[in-house]
Parts: sequence; structure tokens; C-alpha cells
Amino acid sequence: MKFPGSVLVSLFLFVAETVAALYLSSTYRSAGDRIWQSLTLLFALLPCALVQCSLVFIHRDLSRDRPLVLLLHILQLGPIVRCAEVFYIYFHAGRVEEPYVSITKKRQMPRDGHSEEVEKEVGQAEGKLFTHRSAFSRASVIQAFLGSAPQLTLQLYICVLQQEITVARGIFMVLSLLSIVYGALRCNILAIKIKYDDYNISVKPAAYLCVFLWRSFEIATRVIVLVLFSSVLQIWILPVVLINVFAFFFYPWILFWQSKCSLPENIEKALSKVGTTIVLGLLTFLYAGINMFCWSAVQLKLNDSDLIDKSQNWYRLALYYIIRFFENAFLLLMWYMYKTDVYMYVCAPLLVLQLLIGYCIAVLFMLVFYQFCHPCKKLFSSNISEGLLMCFKFFCFICKPTTSSNSVEKADLKSPDDTDNDAQASYKANESQNGNAHHSVSSNA
Repeated sequence: MKFPGSVLVSLFLFVAETVAALYLSSTYRSAGDRIWQSLTLLFALLPCALVQCSLVFIHRDLSRDRPLVLLLHILQLGPIVRCAEVFYIYFHAGRVEEPYVSITKKRQMPRDGHSEEVEKEVGQAEGKLFTHRSAFSRASVIQAFLGSAPQLTLQLYICVLQQEITVARGIFMVLSLLSIVYGALRCNILAIKIKYDDYNISVKPAAYLCVFLWRSFEIATRVIVLVLFSSVLQIWILPVVLINVFAFFFYPWILFWQSKCSLPENIEKALSKVGTTIVLGLLTFLYAGINMFCWSAVQLKLNDSDLIDKSQNWYRLALYYIIRFFENAFLLLMWYMYKTDVYMYVCAPLLVLQLLIGYCIAVLFMLVFYQFCHPCKKLFSSNISEGLLMCFKFFCFICKPTTSSNSVEKADLKSPDDTDNDAQASYKANESQNGNAHHSVSSNA
């Protein structure tokens, strides 16, 4: 049975970030910064409440008689109780023979074009551990993008305004960044397991490292760009955020309304249509929050039972990163044009170049992951290299008619004198060739 290390990591980041936020808010209160204190508490307590609700919802505690567990969740101690339950199950598994087991069938990764189906017995303890891991993974995603991401942006913005980084704030920002990167990593792993649910998936350490570097560069550069832009154009940061959130929030709903399908009924049997709509609304809000800072690795499909589009669409991925790159470049250009005296001792062109290169490095690690480290790359109908080759051919196709049209225009722009000169030159060349041929014939004779 696999050791539940992901549960420990999720609990550590959750507790450490919450404690650091509470301490930092107390320092803001003692310094008289009521606004920073309120915002820090908001971005710390709101995701805590959402994490508690998600754990209760996934474990379906509302339909079970567990009042003590519900009380602990209300007291914001739910993750600690769940972690203790996980390790109790893990260390007591195998001591008593389980009367009931379930049989699962998973396909192995194809080898030489063939894929074998393997049956595996799953006991009740292992099934419970799987549910706990899944619940903590989803809680980590919620904590990362609805709490840690805005929290990191806020604290970095305060550092820019006050022109100092205290020890407490620096530790808090490092914890927030680790929480976001870990949430993005769990989002990648969840997307892989949902898309390829029929296969036995094993993620190698190289894949984890590649995703960690990819997400670290992507999220760090994105947060810095947003902070720089908001520090000089405070009013205009609101339209930027709202456009991003609304675009990614309504896009899955627009596709759902175009399909003219009904809402999925397998989310929770006890929920009505209104409750299902609320849950799907919260899910799309989380989806918009993820795409605000990084690629979500999945595409929501609200008319599907799994709520995930399992097709591999490279064009959507390429379009996202192209648009995001140009958006970052535009925001940096606006910052460079309207920067204040706060950045007097900052080499602005070098900083812009570093941020753009950092984002390109993130894209590079993403390409390496999908090309070499993805655990299901053998199942891809097309890979990254083929997609890049198709893009290259597409750009060549665009440039080719332009070249031919230019040559035609140059031919049309030739003057009549140039045409006559060309004709005379060709006539003289023909005459000289005829003369040489006549001379050679006479000499042979």
C-alpha cells in the first residue's frame, strides 16, 4: 500500500500558511495597517472555509451520522482530523483480513502496440486511502488558487509599496508560492488520472521535477507581472482581472448552452438542480482562478459525467500560452511607460527581459514534460514535436503567397524599356550561338 505522503504535504502547507497569515495579520494590526490586515485575513480564512466544505462534500459527511467530524470542520480543524484518520487506516491496514474486496481492471501502458488488462484486488482500507488522497488533492488546488495565489500577489504588492521585505513576509510569500506550485502540480496529476482512468498510471520523479519547474517559472513570472502593473496603474488592474476571470468562467457555460444538454446527475444524488448549478458554478470559478495564474491542464465539459474534456487539444494549449505571453508583454510595456520613482534603482529593460525569458523557460519545461516525461505519452495521437512542425508549416504557408505575390508585383512594375533591353539581349545571344554553330560546321567540313 502506497505511503500517503501527499496528504502530509497538503496538511503541512495548509497549516503553515494559515499560521503565517494569522501572525502577519497581527503585525499589520500592531502597525495600524487595517486594510492590509483585513485583506490578509480574507485571503487566509476564505479558502480555509472552502477547504472544509470540499472535504465534507467529497466524503459525503452530510448524509452520514458524524456530528463530531462536522463540528471539527466548523472549527477549521477538519484537515488535521482527516490526516490522523488517514494514518490510522494506513498503519492498521493488513492486520485484520478484510471480508470484502473489490476487483478493479486497469490497462497497462502499450508495449509494441499491445496493451494488457490487469485485475487487482482493492480492499476497503485501500479504497478509503484513495478517497482521502483524492480529497486532499482537490483541497490543495482550492487552497492554492483561491487563497495562496491572491495572497502572494497581495504581499508582494505590499513589499513594492513599502520598499522592504520583512522576514515574516518573506517566509509567508515562499510558503504561498510553494502552495500554488504544489496545487498546480496536483492539478496536472488529477487531470492525467481523470483523462486516462482506464490505465494503470505511474508518474516518475523526472515528471514531478519537470512539472515543478514548469509551474514555478510560470506562476512566479505571472504574479510579478501583475504586481508591477498594479503598482503603477492601480485602477486598470481591475479590468485586467475581471476580463480574465469572466472569460474563463463563462467559456465552459457557453459551450454547455450550445450543446443544449442537461446538467449531469451523478455529482451528488442528494442535490437538486439548484444545488448542482451552485456546485458547477463554484467549480467554474475555481477553473477561472487557476487559468488566471497558469494553465489549468484540463478543459471543463459541463455536459459530461466526469466534467472533463478528455481529448488532447494542442491548439488550445498553444493558443493559451501565446495569448498569455503577449498579455504579459503588454502589461510590462505599460509598467515600463508609467513606472514611478519607486523603481529608480531598478534596471527596467533588464527586468522586462528577465521576466519574458522566465516565461519562455516555463514553456520550455512544459514542452519537455509533454514530449519526454508524460506518463501517458504513448497514448497521444500526436505529440508536441508534430504540433510544432505543423505550426512551422502553417507559418511557411502564410509566408509563401506573400513571396510569390511580391515577385509578380516586381514583374508587373518592370518598365517597357527594361523589357525591350531584355529582348535585345536575348536576340543577340541567340545570334551569337548561331554564329558559333556555323563556324564549327565549316571548320569540320
